[in-house]
Amino acid sequence: MDIFSIFTLLGGLAFFLYGISIMSSGLEKVAGGRLEHLLKKMTSNPVKSFLLGAGITAIIQSSSAVTVMLVGLVNSGIMALSRTVSIIIGANVGTTITAWILSLTGIQGTTGLVLKFFNPESFSPILALIGVIMIMASKSNKQKNIGTIFMGFAILMFGMIVMADSMAPLADMPEFGRAMLAFHNPFLGFLVGMGVTMLVQSSSASIGILQALTLASSVSWSVAIPIILGQNLGACIAPMFASIGVGTNAKRVSGVYVIYNVISVGVFFPLFIAINSLGNIAFLHTNISPFGVALFHTVYNICTAFMLLPFAKVIEKIAIKCIPEKKESRKNVLLDDRLLLAPTFAVSEAYRQTVKMAELVEYNFVFASKLLKSFHQKKADQIRENEIKIDTYEDKLDSFLLKLSGKELSEDDSNRISQLLLIIGDYERIGDHATNILKVAEKFKEDEKKLSPEAVEELKVIVNAVSEIFTMSYEAYRTDNVQLAREVEPLEAVIKKIVRRVKNHHIQRLKDGFCTAELSFMFSDLLNDFRRIAAHCGNIATSVIQLYDTTLDKHEYSHRNKDEDIEFVSKYKDYKSRYSVPKENITENSLNV
Repeated sequence: MDIFSIFTLLGGLAFFLYGISIMSSGLEKVAGGRLEHLLKKMTSNPVKSFLLGAGITAIIQSSSAVTVMLVGLVNSGIMALSRTVSIIIGANVGTTITAWILSLTGIQGTTGLVLKFFNPESFSPILALIGVIMIMASKSNKQKNIGTIFMGFAILMFGMIVMADSMAPLADMPEFGRAMLAFHNPFLGFLVGMGVTMLVQSSSASIGILQALTLASSVSWSVAIPIILGQNLGACIAPMFASIGVGTNAKRVSGVYVIYNVISVGVFFPLFIAINSLGNIAFLHTNISPFGVALFHTVYNICTAFMLLPFAKVIEKIAIKCIPEKKESRKNVLLDDRLLLAPTFAVSEAYRQTVKMAELVEYNFVFASKLLKSFHQKKADQIRENEIKIDTYEDKLDSFLLKLSGKELSEDDSNRISQLLLIIGDYERIGDHATNILKVAEKFKEDEKKLSPEAVEELKVIVNAVSEIFTMSYEAYRTDNVQLAREVEPLEAVIKKIVRRVKNHHIQRLKDGFCTAELSFMFSDLLNDFRRIAAHCGNIATSVIQLYDTTLDKHEYSHRNKDEDIEFVSKYKDYKSRYSVPKENITENSLNV
């Protein structure tokens, strides 16, 4: 084996790792909302969480990646530590699927047509061709993603074959034979398996290297088993790195992963040493195949799962004991960057946080409006506190979504991000207008000013109409209800008309001397704030419609001939009958606005 064989080995490893990456990315995109749905089903039921953890890891194909994502979820306060233990145990079982896929490379030298077809050298080129055709010719994003899966699988298998071929000369090297004799020391094999996995930071990749080695040379069960056990423990390195700079609970997630693997290896490695020391078990000295590696890897992880799943609470307590709470421990972050490992889920969580932001905006709008009638300092303080949180949401969500937009995304996720970026801005501006309303309410209280009965009645109509449009747009956004979103625009048109009429009344009162200049400015500011809130609600509703009709042009939609829109005209008339102010609303007794 010369230097060029080593280059070939490294090149094969590169293809192998890249194939895993793009195949798992394609699988995640095809899973789409189903992955999000699975993650949201994570409950305190250990068996259910175990099965879901195994299923999600089978898609992502990395127990380390799932654990890192769990660190992000806990650090963001989205998931409790207690719910992660069973998921991590399931993830260790789910990651074994990769080894079974790679075991197909062991089908060599077959003469039967059916068996020969299952040899990756036979079907991988076909899959690659199909994948390329689907990616280049298909207009459907789903089909493109399926093509990506095929391409990833073909590249993965090609890398595996290249690695195996590059290692073939090892079989004739005396030095390699002596090295394999050294591996009969199980402690050395264990350390090598752990070291390689820590180096490539993927147990699936290190398992693949071992399977390639079994194809190239004679590797016995007694040599392979300690290596596989070491590979399982070496997989802890990625979660350990992920726990740097996070809160205590998030650190404990990595702790759970490490503790689980240490206990499982601590039980089975001494057991293997004891059995191997008997010296008369011929099976252990026979050669292992890629299929055998996958089989032992699966059996080991299933056995440890059944052994430790009933003690999930105990593992959690050990993690808490090993990683005690610190007074200076960081608080939960809004959205941890580790969530970017699963873009589809990251989009979902960004949406969830935007809904939380909208709830704060709703509180501020509702109570700021109420303070115009009856002022309460505690409510005013809460509104100001919420405004700081709303600004934080906007800053953090914008930053997170911009990072997320740089990831490889499905068209649906990309459209959702565009929607979120627009809606975040709209809700932040509504929050600003609610703060402006609060300032007017405070001014009323400080100066002991009061609006005239006529102005109060007009303002009530506007507040009620704007309250309804806010609720409608919020519900349409929260539930992705396109039909409800379409009902927002007619109400916005009615609010525009009401505000215009009330402004005319206000101007007339000002001309007739029934209004002071100071109250005039304050009342005018209120009208503008309520009008702008309605406009932002209209933007939010249009963004909901655009998500499901990507060809919709917002400008053309808002400037279309609405008289020809039967649904719009019908809803407009309905809203107009419910919210209106008389054309003339001025009395001789009016002293203020």
